Amino acid sequence: MISLIIRIIKQMFHDKRSLALILFAPLFMLTLMYFLLGKSDYIPSVTLVDVPEIISSKLKEQEVLTLSESAISDIPQYLKDKNADAVITIKDNQLKITMLELDSVKTGKIMTALKGLNGQDTIQQQITYLYGNSDASPFDNLSFALIGLLSFLFVFIISGISCVRERTNGTLERLMLTPISKNSVILGYTLGFGFFASIQSILIVLFTKFVLKMEFAGSLYLAILIMLLLAFVAVSLGTFVSIFANNEFQVMQFIPIVIIPQIFFSGIIPVETLPFGLSKIAYLMPMYHSCVALKEVLVFGSGIESLLPYIFSLLIFFIIFYIANIFALKKYRIL
Repeated sequence: MISLIIRIIKQMFHDKRSLALILFAPLFMLTLMYFLLGKSDYIPSVTLVDVPEIISSKLKEQEVLTLSESAISDIPQYLKDKNADAVITIKDNQLKITMLELDSVKTGKIMTALKGLNGQDTIQQQITYLYGNSDASPFDNLSFALIGLLSFLFVFIISGISCVRERTNGTLERLMLTPISKNSVILGYTLGFGFFASIQSILIVLFTKFVLKMEFAGSLYLAILIMLLLAFVAVSLGTFVSIFANNEFQVMQFIPIVIIPQIFFSGIIPVETLPFGLSKIAYLMPMYHSCVALKEVLVFGSGIESLLPYIFSLLIFFIIFYIANIFALKKYRIL
């Protein structure tokens, strides 16, 4: 038994990836969660429409950015254009707070600032969300991110493991002995795995809509388009990571480093309210662009014109990973 224990310990010390995974990956994840889930330093902004000065002063005392307007013709569009986090109006001694969507950080800060307004309870407060509501289930509020995350995770795992298996079985080495170009090899793998990834993406969207009865505010076809782009990015990323793995288990070791950080920037946590300026990191994450695009379609009902920046971003990620795969494959060129 002692010899078995010693052998396992020696194996672990020789497997640097496994050693780092068990010792340092949890510390990395805890540090990431500490920064992302810590107290937000976000300063909300509100637009006051014909509201008494005392309310404006109260908000300014609480370090809330305020802007006064005499009237706003289209409050939903005003909020959607991110001119403010909330629009506050008053009528019949009732303070009406209109927000674009349920956001615990923004809502909490605004309601805290208005707490005990004027030292009395004569002014009633009513909060309204244009999209979503506090009674909705967690799945309803986060479904736009969950379907993207599930697709990305499983496509990444399957493509990465399959590519490693191609190498361990000697298929890739035999293929590289032929006159076929590296570009053709990568394109073949991408389209091959992408075929099944595309089927998976379409199934997820259809299942969510017609079986789980999720409400789609926008076009079903645009949702499928975003999911297809995300699937091909996941295939390219999984293929790229597999080049640096010697077996299937080592592909799984990349999940805490490659996949889990993207979960935090997918929209499950409101990105713009993240502390320490970490919101800027989101732009480097494919999941951020895809989940924001899915939210635009599924929640806001946006058209193709609003999705173009996210579509281009996903295409750029795909091209970057595709080119990186070609260069990384050089180490397996057998002369």
